[in-house]
Amino acid sequence: MLKTRVITAIVLLTILLAVLFVLPPIYLGGFFLLLLMASAWEWSRLILPNQPWLAYFYASVCLLIIAGLMLLHQPLGPFALMFFASIFWLLIAPLMLSRGLKIDLKKWSAPYFILGLVLLPATWFSVMFLREIGLLFLLSTMALVWIADIGAYFVGKAIGKRRLAPEISPGKSIEGAVGGLVLCYMYAGLCTFYLAPTLTLFGVWTYRFGWLPMFLMVTALTFLSIFGDLFESQFKRLAGVKDSSRLLPGHGGVLDRVDALIPVMPIAVLLVGFL
Repeated sequence: MLKTRVITAIVLLTILLAVLFVLPPIYLGGFFLLLLMASAWEWSRLILPNQPWLAYFYASVCLLIIAGLMLLHQPLGPFALMFFASIFWLLIAPLMLSRGLKIDLKKWSAPYFILGLVLLPATWFSVMFLREIGLLFLLSTMALVWIADIGAYFVGKAIGKRRLAPEISPGKSIEGAVGGLVLCYMYAGLCTFYLAPTLTLFGVWTYRFGWLPMFLMVTALTFLSIFGDLFESQFKRLAGVKDSSRLLPGHGGVLDRVDALIPVMPIAVLLVGFL
């Protein structure tokens, strides 16, 4: 199991490094498009697992939304998606998480289907927007999510005692979340101190507003990454499954790997709008 997990991780990392540093930017868009279409396929299967044809149709609709908005050449559509996705994560997702496992997924299947068609395309457009600003700008923002996850995992394993959301995700602890946040503070501080201000979101915010607003922003993005992780855990538990799929041997599904990025990316774009 561990060997399979490592091999899958190496393959994915190799592809990611190639599309980031070797191939033209269009390949990055294609790579993330495949990831989000796979996520859409998994999203549909979580809601209606006995309708496999619907999952392919749903992924196709997700693709059509992205393609259609690109063909219009109007920024209003993508920014509307990112805005509504941000509103969901800031206002609605916390309420849904507070419900624990009391949500009837069958009863609320239609809203969940609609939600996926907003959140997933919004994530793709957010990634592309941040990439246009700069490769390091995109990578440094994504790295914040990964560092929060790594910090939460190891700190939680070492000293985690108080469960963060025992009904939804028993493995996550408050101590782990705090540890991840502290590590993110250190990471953002190093980025700001050693890199040019315009290269990262943290540097630009520090330059424009000061250190305290930047750390408040990092706090918000870190908590949002936790929301994304918890939301997908809740989604899977409501569906009665452990993983979103078996597309990634040893890792579960694609949605399991990108869940924390889905809330952070569109809100990072909105934060750029304040600059």
